[in-house]
Amino acid sequence: MPEAFPREVYLLQPRRLSPETIAVTFAKTSRSPLSFREIAEELTDEASARFHEKWVVGYGHASVAEHAVLHIAFENVSRLAIECIESNRLASYTEKSTRYQMWDANHYFVPGEVLDTPHEALYRRTCDALFAAYAESLAPVRAVIEKRLPPRKDEDPERYEGRIRSNYVDVCRFLLPAAALANVGMTANARVLEHAIRKMLSHPLQEVRQIGEEVKQAAQRETPTLVKYAERVPYRIESGRALEQLASGLPARAEPGRTQLLEYEAGAEIRVLAAALFAHGWGSYAEAHDRVEAMDQPQREELARTLLGGMEAFDTPPRALEHTAYTFEVVLDQGAYFELKRHRMMTQSPQELSAALGYAVPRLVTEAGFEERYHEVMQAAQEAHRQLASWNPHVAAYLVPNGFNRRILMTLNLREAFHLCELRSAPNAHFSMRRLALQMAEQIREVHPLLAGFMRLPEDVDWRMIERENFTRV
Repeated sequence: MPEAFPREVYLLQPRRLSPETIAVTFAKTSRSPLSFREIAEELTDEASARFHEKWVVGYGHASVAEHAVLHIAFENVSRLAIECIESNRLASYTEKSTRYQMWDANHYFVPGEVLDTPHEALYRRTCDALFAAYAESLAPVRAVIEKRLPPRKDEDPERYEGRIRSNYVDVCRFLLPAAALANVGMTANARVLEHAIRKMLSHPLQEVRQIGEEVKQAAQRETPTLVKYAERVPYRIESGRALEQLASGLPARAEPGRTQLLEYEAGAEIRVLAAALFAHGWGSYAEAHDRVEAMDQPQREELARTLLGGMEAFDTPPRALEHTAYTFEVVLDQGAYFELKRHRMMTQSPQELSAALGYAVPRLVTEAGFEERYHEVMQAAQEAHRQLASWNPHVAAYLVPNGFNRRILMTLNLREAFHLCELRSAPNAHFSMRRLALQMAEQIREVHPLLAGFMRLPEDVDWRMIERENFTRV
């Protein structure tokens, strides 16, 4: 006998329905007995716009806008601007990689703020020098990699280049400035996008504000109602300026390679294990906590093994690990930060990009005989940044190469720490990120060995070894 109410799973086709109509279709199911198809058939773009004006804009039911999803392509935007574009936690991004692609000469952004000013010549001269040094570095650094990883017998040259490219491009990218142009794709719902547009329109850089206007215009072609009220936010602008003034007296001491666990929770391992028991029983959390607290160490170890010991390579740790958090202060090169910022579920507070904390020197640059030239252009960039920063520190950041250090404050839970430390310590990860991941894992294991001991890290390697093998100077 067939079921009275057969299950159906289907897509509402964006080729036939606009994002705003799809959002209304889902929203109306809370009050309508009709199927999604029937609701959609009754709607028009005009009716959907009226719905959003009344309920999303008028009554603040913003969650409805989460059903309208847009895919936005950004081409030839600076990597400095990409920081703002990608700062939205609940969106998805894919960008042009500095690990696998090479940058052509002059492929950098010139901000409107410097055009036709006395600063323009210095700006262009600095970018030209950095891009020239980047191009010059590729061949000698590649030659070192060729000696380490020679072609296999009968290996196709194109396939060989693909196999070794990241090994040398990874190093040469330290010379590329934040002005380097790149492409990025963004997928976000209209609620997130409205917030992103407000953030961009309130940014201190002209480029980012212009991108915000262009995103708004592009989005309104698909979601004319849901983003049309996105405007600059005076609060963000004014508070940002005030905080810059208050922080201006803090010294910029260079602490290269520093990773420090600032805060962690006492009793966190008992709390996490209690949360795991709580989720699988019917008693209160206090009772679960008392149970774990009364266990001896071997019993807790067995409980931790039950919770985490069976994980295989692609298994995700349970959410119980989210019940404890860690705060780190790290100093790492800007190229590594561009990978760290992809871990958007944690809370990150990066300092503004500058040349104040010095720069790292990859060991391959030294072995390739390129270190003298490297220092020459990096020091010139540092001086150019100093000169422009006295006029406009936000614009000066465009001149900072990937090799310069940056300080970040970040807070993440243990589950996020598992993900970051395992992913970024893998042999195919960038060496700057491998060092950071292993530093973090070591410090978490020192304070919470029972749980962090289950992190699936590479054997026979630690961050000190990564640092010795890959850096002449951090």
